Amino acid sequence: MRLKSTLLFVLRAAIAGLAVAFVLLVWKPDLLQRDGSPVEIRESTSDPVLDRPPQGPYSYSAAVEKAAPAVVNINTAKVITVRPNPFFDDPVFRQFFGRDLDDMVGPRQHIETSLGSGVILNERGYVLTNHHVIRSADAIQVTLRDGRTAEAKVVGTDPDTDLAVLKVELDKLPVITLGRSDRVRIGDVVLAIGNPFGVGQTVTMGIVSATGRNRLGINTFENFIQTDAAINPGNSGGALIDAAGDLIGINTAIFSKSGGSQGIGFAIPTSIARGVLEEIIQHGRPLRGWLGVEAQAITPEMARALDLKTTEGIIVTGVTRNGPAHKAGLQPGDVIVAVDGKQIGEARGAMLAILSHRPGDKIALTVRRDGEELAIDAVAAERPQRAPRPG
Repeated sequence: MRLKSTLLFVLRAAIAGLAVAFVLLVWKPDLLQRDGSPVEIRESTSDPVLDRPPQGPYSYSAAVEKAAPAVVNINTAKVITVRPNPFFDDPVFRQFFGRDLDDMVGPRQHIETSLGSGVILNERGYVLTNHHVIRSADAIQVTLRDGRTAEAKVVGTDPDTDLAVLKVELDKLPVITLGRSDRVRIGDVVLAIGNPFGVGQTVTMGIVSATGRNRLGINTFENFIQTDAAINPGNSGGALIDAAGDLIGINTAIFSKSGGSQGIGFAIPTSIARGVLEEIIQHGRPLRGWLGVEAQAITPEMARALDLKTTEGIIVTGVTRNGPAHKAGLQPGDVIVAVDGKQIGEARGAMLAILSHRPGDKIALTVRRDGEELAIDAVAAERPQRAPRPG
């Protein structure tokens, strides 16, 4: 009887084993190839604890302590004159009220203030900030983290990059260390330091979301570092630093429908800011090339109307009389296909290529005219200063 039970148990175990094998073969066919050989699946052999990738620090206090003393608050003030309504110039009103009318409804003045941030880049007191922070200001005051304040003077501005250089007269100034913005990678940890909403110096953290952002319509020259570190009004002109505490950008703008931080902020990289700073200190303004050309991209409709074989390049729509391009022989209707040997596909690209030159530099243009390709060399002049916007 016991032998029979043992045989029955063995038989049931065998049947169960066959059933398991059948299920693996029928219901898990992805583990085997059609020829019956097993599929090679690469599995990790690393220890999830011992072989984990390097991690960042638990605190960025050292980076903040290195950079924050050189980040300043900027307070500006300007006098606003409010004109009376033209309605009060009516002769009837003036006849009725007489001279008292001017005292009652004459021009009124009030002080308008605004807030921003800046970064001390030199022991001599040069402060870099945004042009829009100090635009049209009658008085500018800089406040350091240690509590010292000083009146700042404008050394020069560059509306095309939205940068401005100020100077303060103080001793023993903290100076920020300049980093390499051209080595910034997407995913790098960054910290934004500034004075949002005037609450005082504040640090926010994020990562680099993108580099080389342009065509945003914010500045003439756009090569922004995009970050999700919180940037709010008052942060403009402040520092964007890396995890080592080095400056990699000047916080400039936010993309927001509400006016608050939406996790999309933009900073001017130090690769641009440094050049602007040096030229403003040396010359009072950036020196950029100019040819006196107006041009636009070629649409398919325009190509058909002008009997052009391709839409490559940009078509010259205007040439400033006696300007560099006019003196070099460029004519309206010419198609610029390359600047300094580099193909041009849009008017903005050509403008940036020309502006990258200094006055006096030779600029080589490849031009197509009446079906023939011409080489024209023009000598760049200094670009006329852009008129400041009101306000």
